[in-house]
Amino acid sequence: MSGARYLVLGSNSFSGASFVRWLADQGHEVLAASRSPEPHTALLPYTWSDHADAVRFFQIDINHDLDRLAGLLSAENPTHVVNFAAQSMVGESWDHPDHWMMTNVVSTVRLHEILRAHKRLERYVHVTTPEVYGSTDGWVSEGAPFNPSTPYAVSRAAADMSLRTYVARYNFPAVSTRAANVYGPGQQLYRIIPRTILAAIGGQKLRLDGGGTSVRVFIHMDDVSDATFRIAEGGEIGEDYHISGTELISIRALVEMILNKLGKSFEDCVELGPERPGKDTTYQLASDRLRRTLGWSDSISLSNGIDGVIAWADRFKDVLHQLPSRYEHKP
Repeated sequence: MSGARYLVLGSNSFSGASFVRWLADQGHEVLAASRSPEPHTALLPYTWSDHADAVRFFQIDINHDLDRLAGLLSAENPTHVVNFAAQSMVGESWDHPDHWMMTNVVSTVRLHEILRAHKRLERYVHVTTPEVYGSTDGWVSEGAPFNPSTPYAVSRAAADMSLRTYVARYNFPAVSTRAANVYGPGQQLYRIIPRTILAAIGGQKLRLDGGGTSVRVFIHMDDVSDATFRIAEGGEIGEDYHISGTELISIRALVEMILNKLGKSFEDCVELGPERPGKDTTYQLASDRLRRTLGWSDSISLSNGIDGVIAWADRFKDVLHQLPSRYEHKP
């Protein structure tokens, strides 16, 4: 086990909480920070770990509490900071684009300034998004040009470009990750896989924007956590890393797969709606750099991974209907 000391920002997010769990299961003590109080355990994967007592949570909002974060850095001296904190919804970014710019650009740049002054920092992992590329034409590598098509994507591209200047000017020890569509147990209920499962078992109609023609790669969060740790420990400073499998699937085919597993028909469970504005048709991320330089490979098939999400929904079936099923915007 490495001697790294981890601080995970955005630890209440699905990706952040899952990565915290992965670290705790590997024997690490983890500092976890997020802007809201910890949610219900059904949506907080690290609470399921046998090593959950290795996690210490701090309620810190990067929009308002950067002084407190600086104090935490000084008191705890983490060597590695992994940042999942962001305004992350795509469609909703059209409604309040200034909020997305505030969190994902202004506050993120201020965070980088604080981290630049933290002398113990060995590696900063900036978790960003393939949305910065827009809709891709075939499999793209990390050097693909940015072509953002939504306020969310613009905000993430701006922060990514700013971070590049920090690496070049200050030798800031940053690496960036962009993952395909992540999923797994504990994901927010408004995401497509849990949303489909809950609609099917609850007898509700699932609204499928654009008929589900968009094509994606879905990758299990355990594989993403493994990749993120390898990048944090051994990634080359200044590099970007794609985290993706190779199994392309349309959203409609994904929904059909889930419904088949649950013994439900597409026609009975789904209603079709118009496409969201600016939605990209496909992302195809080539992950050769990660596989070649850090020895990573994805190990969980989409079918097996969905079985795990169905098992999670069954485990928490008595409480999931009480939890938020729609995105709740927080400026």
